[in-house]
Amino acid sequence: MPAFASIVTHNDFDGLGSAALLSWAYDLDAIRFAGPITIAKAEIPITRADIVCDLPYPLECGLWFDHHAGNLQELKLRGLDASAIPGRFAEALSCVRVVYDFLAESDDLPEDYARLAREADVIDSFSFPDLDAWRADTPPNRVDRAIKASSPNAREHYEVLRHITFLMRDVSLEEAAADPLVIERAARYAREEETMLEHIRKYARLLPEDAVGELVFVDITAFSNPVRLDKKLVGLIFPAARGFVEMKPVFRGGQKTNDISVSLSLALAAPGGKDVGEIVRELNIGDGHAGAAAGVWRSESAHEFQKMREELPRRILELWRKL
Repeated sequence: MPAFASIVTHNDFDGLGSAALLSWAYDLDAIRFAGPITIAKAEIPITRADIVCDLPYPLECGLWFDHHAGNLQELKLRGLDASAIPGRFAEALSCVRVVYDFLAESDDLPEDYARLAREADVIDSFSFPDLDAWRADTPPNRVDRAIKASSPNAREHYEVLRHITFLMRDVSLEEAAADPLVIERAARYAREEETMLEHIRKYARLLPEDAVGELVFVDITAFSNPVRLDKKLVGLIFPAARGFVEMKPVFRGGQKTNDISVSLSLALAAPGGKDVGEIVRELNIGDGHAGAAAGVWRSESAHEFQKMREELPRRILELWRKL
């Protein structure tokens, strides 16, 4: 078995769960966290001694695990064959599922990991039966909220993510959810949700062209400081909507840029057939799943930024209607 130095993973439930399984399988405690843009821009060093999961394929790595259709398309554009890359790509509901299936072919995995894969499938694909199930204080939901809660700084946040990753590796989700840090952070996130709901009530809108109210847009691009939202909360205020779109400014080094972050998700009550991942891929700004996707529109000037604040919602609605 090759020797690996670290795991580089996405900083969400699916990424942490994937890292937990790989940490167990390869006896690794060195874990780093990143987002897709960090990998795409090669902002952190990654070598063949590293395992990368739930992220785009970097310039090189030792093993790669992923499940995003857009990342597979990016590989093809680079002239690379996913099947020739050590690790595994599969269009599964979660990256945890991809890693679990890969490891299960050669090892007997703890039963808790089967449960972890099932819960990651639901959380990452947003396959909850209804909003009540999504908001319920279940062990996996509590761990997910603890991951999403804010931290005073990046260093402290990454330490929290490592702590939760090792909990997911070493104990059941029930035991992880009973961890004092997880309980405290989940409660913090519940308080943050109340602020999110206030912003949604104030800034959510329907386009005049959308007579039936299919897509709700929450535009906070005018904010001069970062604001966190979970757009799926829109469903509590607009229960008839089929999809939600959040637009917010991109901040780098604490400074607001002219770029616009766009994220979309399907409402739980939405009928099948829509794939919001196709919208961001058609716009060529990012990637995602059928139920949730995100990307960044890069504006060259403040003028373009203002123009796209108005134009992007109309483009998104047009693409939505074509799905």
